[in-house]
Amino acid sequence: MVLVDTSVWVDFFANSPAPHVGELEFFLRRGRRVCICGVILTEVLQGVRADKEYRRVKRHLDKLLFLPMIHDTYVRAADIYRLLRRKGITVRKPLDCMIASVAIEHGVPLLHNDRDFNPIEKHCGLKVAHSADYADTHI
Repeated sequence: MVLVDTSVWVDFFANSPAPHVGELEFFLRRGRRVCICGVILTEVLQGVRADKEYRRVKRHLDKLLFLPMIHDTYVRAADIYRLLRRKGITVRKPLDCMIASVAIEHGVPLLHNDRDFNPIEKHCGLKVAHSADYADTHI
């Protein structure tokens, strides 16, 4: 199972040839369980301008596993942000702390293309997904 961040979905729906889109396509082809959470759903949908495209994107995202966010998710997100601030690191988008918190809580690696997740991975136990890690696994 892999949690896919907004930064990947935006490029995926734009048909970008970026490496992180290739990673997502790999996971989808291999039948890996791809999931999102409320923050990701909101970020992706709010960025879609045309109504027809909005409906298409929403239909695609509605098929994915939805990871819930509970009270502890939000507290952990604040703890992540505070820990990094004490280390002199400011996360540019605090919503990324919420996404990381969901991934950590559910023990799911995160596929992303956002540098704000790098210190969260380094200092807070976030696991990051790479297709190479799954190349030899059987489904």
